[in-house]
Amino acid sequence: MNAFVGKTIKQAKKLIISVIGFTVLLIGLAMIVLPGPAFIVIPIGLGILATEFIWAKKLLDRVKSKASNMREWVSKQ
Repeated sequence: MNAFVGKTIKQAKKLIISVIGFTVLLIGLAMIVLPGPAFIVIPIGLGILATEFIWAKKLLDRVKSKASNMREWVSKQ
């Protein structure tokens, strides 16, 4: 019984994180065409999803790398 409860709690946690993460990510994607700071909200959504999903962690690492490259390019100008 305890194993079942533990597994159910983990699944519920993953579901809640998924819903929140995808909601924030979709809001960020909408902000690309709507007024708002999409370049801030999208990485926040990916960060939330990265706590549970490997693909989101890899994508977040790629976004961080691109942002770092952009920062270096801007500082050279």
